[in-house]
Amino acid sequence: MMQNGGYRFNWSKALCRAVASVVLAAGLTFTVASLQAQEQVAEVAGPFAALAGNWSGTGIIRTKEGAQERIRCRGSYDVGEGARNLRQVLRCASDSYNFDLNTDMTQIGGQLAGNWIENTRHVAGKISGQATPTTIRARADGDTFTALLSVNTHGDRQSVSILSPGAEISEVSIALTRGR
Repeated sequence: MMQNGGYRFNWSKALCRAVASVVLAAGLTFTVASLQAQEQVAEVAGPFAALAGNWSGTGIIRTKEGAQERIRCRGSYDVGEGARNLRQVLRCASDSYNFDLNTDMTQIGGQLAGNWIENTRHVAGKISGQATPTTIRARADGDTFTALLSVNTHGDRQSVSILSPGAEISEVSIALTRGR
């Protein structure tokens, strides 16, 4: 320690603070660079890269009359062409209801376009919306059916929400986990 007019300066504490500041600054720089690299990879790879694989879980199905049942679901996502194409198969069953939803989507210029079919009710139509590496927000339109679809993915966990007010099945909420 050095004394200067009654003031003591502790070189070891000052050195520790300087080293800590450098480490913190380097860590922040690395974190920002890592996040930017992840965003660039997602842009290059397309929004569906994190979805590939098989998923399963449970959820709730609600009917237009207000009845509610637990459902079990299995889904698979086949991702292609730079993760800008997605084929989704989602099959769910409760004690009273089954549905088998197949969706083919392509991202073109930041927008989703594609087709869907629900095999147990023999309805089909077009799908449109937007996707990021963690979120899909889409609208499924058919001759007699319209639904809003939301898919949120965080690592090996995914939530799926399908809303179709007035339809026989008016709401589906599912929590899925990627198979190992």
